[in-house]
Amino acid sequence: MAARFVVGIDLGTTHTALSMARLGADGAGVSIDVLAVPQLVTSATVEARPLVPSCVYFAADAEATLALPWDKARRFAVGEYARARAVESPARVVSSAKSWLSHPSLDRRAPVLPLGAPDDVEKISPVEASFRILDHLSEAWDHVVAKGDPALRLSEQEVVLTVPASFDAGARELTAEAATAAGLEHLTLLEEPQAALYAWIDARGDAWRTEVRAGDVILVVDVGGGTTDFSAIAAVDRDGALELARVAVGDHILLGGDNMDLALAHAARAKLEAQGKEVDAWQMVALCHACRSAKEALLADDAPASFPIAVAARGSKLLGGGLRAELSRDEVTRTLVDGFFPLVGASARPAARPRGGLSALGLPYAQDAAVTRHLAAFLAAQKDALTKLEAPPRAPASGTVLHPTAVLFNGGVLKAPALRRRIVESLDAWLAADGAPPVRALLGADMDLGVARGAVGYGLVRHGRGLRIRGGTARAYYVGIESPAPAVPGVEPPVTALCIAPFGMEEGTEAELPPHELCVVVGEKVRFRFFGSSVRRSDVAGNELARWAKEDVQELPPIEVELPAEGRTEGAVVPVRLRARVTEVGTLSLEAVPVEPRADGERWKIELSVRG
Repeated sequence: MAARFVVGIDLGTTHTALSMARLGADGAGVSIDVLAVPQLVTSATVEARPLVPSCVYFAADAEATLALPWDKARRFAVGEYARARAVESPARVVSSAKSWLSHPSLDRRAPVLPLGAPDDVEKISPVEASFRILDHLSEAWDHVVAKGDPALRLSEQEVVLTVPASFDAGARELTAEAATAAGLEHLTLLEEPQAALYAWIDARGDAWRTEVRAGDVILVVDVGGGTTDFSAIAAVDRDGALELARVAVGDHILLGGDNMDLALAHAARAKLEAQGKEVDAWQMVALCHACRSAKEALLADDAPASFPIAVAARGSKLLGGGLRAELSRDEVTRTLVDGFFPLVGASARPAARPRGGLSALGLPYAQDAAVTRHLAAFLAAQKDALTKLEAPPRAPASGTVLHPTAVLFNGGVLKAPALRRRIVESLDAWLAADGAPPVRALLGADMDLGVARGAVGYGLVRHGRGLRIRGGTARAYYVGIESPAPAVPGVEPPVTALCIAPFGMEEGTEAELPPHELCVVVGEKVRFRFFGSSVRRSDVAGNELARWAKEDVQELPPIEVELPAEGRTEGAVVPVRLRARVTEVGTLSLEAVPVEPRADGERWKIELSVRG
């Protein structure tokens, strides 16, 4: 059954959105539209809204059912009502599932969310939480669009699901797993910064070609509710035609609008406590929600001089019985612009404090709140990102940082003009120090819905409409090879890192690995060590690293598996050769093929998402 629509889904940390384009008979899309998704906004009211808060709420036994048009007996809610319930019942709400999905030290299939929930609250895994959000979209689509027509069900459409460019192979695989569980069978993963650029290109029409020229380096700065991501995309001339290539990707940084709301809540609490009023933990959560509105109002160009903050007291239904304070425009500017986007030099780096020996289970939040310091570190680490391009950039080829010529903003936080201006001011200062021209801002981006729209734009490119951004893997990937060595107390056997997927390896391709003869152990638990690098661009498949700098190559979470013996002795050592492939959805698959193959085609597949 041929797909009737290309569907784009932005599964965000704080919000999720879905867009679509109907495919014509010739495969061309007509227009990109956003679906208003039905969701509970109160316990008994359903409204259709373009943004779905990425929250899941579990009802208490005493509550009525959280009925939806397609499920009258539902006991959990996804969306606006779930986010609202986080004020009064945070232990019953799962949020930031996307960030948990990329947690490197957590079994992401284990039921651990909501953290600290009482025994009567159902606990689910980050994968399950992502599934429930995607399943809500699927059910809403089938209710609103399909209306009983099997050919129009979401499971029959082409779906492009966006992920952070900084997601490792394991997080991508788990995202795809959650989507498949929700019935999204015809799935492709796309990096969010690329989606943002596709959306900008679609919004500008043919005019975009006058704004982006060969030699440009576009920096995509994405600051959302919970995360910050940076990517660089170069425009190059290939045989007289313009081509776009993603050349650099930053780390997944847990820093965003939620941090800013919390900072303002601390400022408001200080004012209240100065008046002799105490703020308990429940009211602090409510203050954070109230400060989000204050942030959006006071960072606008036409902002008022101040904004009122009101929080109900425990058990009070009237704000008059609660807490009241005001935040001024100057306070917000000082707290957010100077606190989160300080003017720093290009040599600035995020500060790191010593970690406590014991800590509670939680997300690995960024230790430094300064987005500009993280940006300076990214541009410095990627200063050689253009060296492999066939056409040199117009900007100077040397310097202390990568030299973007244009910047594209994405994420709800950057709707604030004051924050965008501060980023441009910082970039221009760093570029001037290197003798490079200032950047220009690419205008017209949709900060909230652009990624979902851009996902559809990419899907239409696959049907022959528009210019494709070349991407491939955002890192080079390596597998650890342990060398036999005599036992020495306190000394681990030496390990070399074998490159199995070079930087930029395209989806749907297989790496040509030299015929290394290696061995795997079958029938018992073994551990595979994987490594990744976002800066080693010259390594090709088969390169072996005996030594490497920690800042250049990072070890990924190890994989513990038991490879089935199936006709062999448990613990047998089998000579194998490796094959590596980047799948169509952008995940990494490694296969170990016996040197002496059996008639049954025996081979072992190792997926980076497997956890012990």
